[in-house]
Amino acid sequence: MAVQEARHGGVGAHGGGCECGDCPHGAREGHRRAVAEFALRRDAFAAGQGLPAAVAHSASASRQWVSEELTQSAGLVAERGRAEGGAWLAGLWRRTAGAALAALVLLLLVQALTAVGAGWTPARTAGLAAAVLVAGALTAASWFHRARGGALAPVIGEDNRLSTSRAVAVSWVLFVAYAVLVLVGQLALASAHGQREALISGLELRRGAGTVTVLAVVSGVAVLVRRVVGLRVLGQRLQKVRADRPRAADLLTDDAGGGTFADIQYVVINAVALAFGAVRLARRPEQLPDLPWGLAVVVLVSAATYLAGKYAEGGRPVVLSVVRAREAGDLDGPIRTGDDIEIRGAGFVPPGAQSADRLSRMVVRIGAVNVHVPLVPVAGGFSNPTDTLLTVPVPADVEPGRVEVQVVTAAGVETNHCVVEITE
Repeated sequence: MAVQEARHGGVGAHGGGCECGDCPHGAREGHRRAVAEFALRRDAFAAGQGLPAAVAHSASASRQWVSEELTQSAGLVAERGRAEGGAWLAGLWRRTAGAALAALVLLLLVQALTAVGAGWTPARTAGLAAAVLVAGALTAASWFHRARGGALAPVIGEDNRLSTSRAVAVSWVLFVAYAVLVLVGQLALASAHGQREALISGLELRRGAGTVTVLAVVSGVAVLVRRVVGLRVLGQRLQKVRADRPRAADLLTDDAGGGTFADIQYVVINAVALAFGAVRLARRPEQLPDLPWGLAVVVLVSAATYLAGKYAEGGRPVVLSVVRAREAGDLDGPIRTGDDIEIRGAGFVPPGAQSADRLSRMVVRIGAVNVHVPLVPVAGGFSNPTDTLLTVPVPADVEPGRVEVQVVTAAGVETNHCVVEITE
């Protein structure tokens, strides 16, 4: 403790300036500072500041030195980001318990307000009891899986992002489980034989065929999407980069953070259907929510659209051409060792790999030599590498003649080979 206090200027182990990864606040602050320092350093290099005199006279040496410095700084940012993600996941079970308690209080208030005039019924008691059971189960599961995201563990994909298909399926599972528990509670409280028979008949398939169909479809979509994505990644037809931590925006966006129509419409339509089902359950708690077939078909169309979008996304990176890089006014000429070459194509930067630590992992194979793609900073980002263009030097170890050029992206996906002529 004394060592940590001395390190942080007398502040407690997890006080305001803490940068360690032992608590969410400290990890978050450390990551924020690392990102700010990296941005300042990148923009300074982009403006030509901070270069040592030993390399300032050579453009290639300056570029290589800047790239190495930015790669090391980006490694620290990535380390702090992973620490923040781990601390955020570790503390998520507390937020889950708080959210479950808040939902229980809200349900109790709604039940109390709607009971004014109508009176308190066994269905209200059963609803509260079912909510307590569901909230308790979620809290317990969150505690047992607190190191892997708590209640979010089942909906976190292999890329450490929230899975839209799993989140929708889990929502329907929880809703149907709650509806069945409401019926179970009423059955336990019912004293008359006729009431018990009516409640048992409320579980018949004809009463909730639409809800059961939607539950089966969204659960099947969740399993199928996982299979499809896994096979496409293994087949190098889809590039996936692991995120530092899951975010709520993952449900509506792609890996690069851009909104996607397939995901948005799937979440919105299922949210509307769940809201309708909740109202039907509140109006008729003695049976499963009878989702109308019209609304059920809308959900099925939405699921088909989402699944088609998963099949259509992605694609292998491809090299289209390799030419000698030249500044304005330079004479055209053959490619020689030591020259910079431009590799033109598409899909070089995987979605979600726009950070410097990811970009620095890109490699270009020129013959038998692996060349790391240098980072060229500009204000707010990098001009090299980009999704359609890479600029790398031809190393002196490459023998003159016809050689193959191939790009290996940050996700480990290899492009096609492009043959070029290297002269002496």
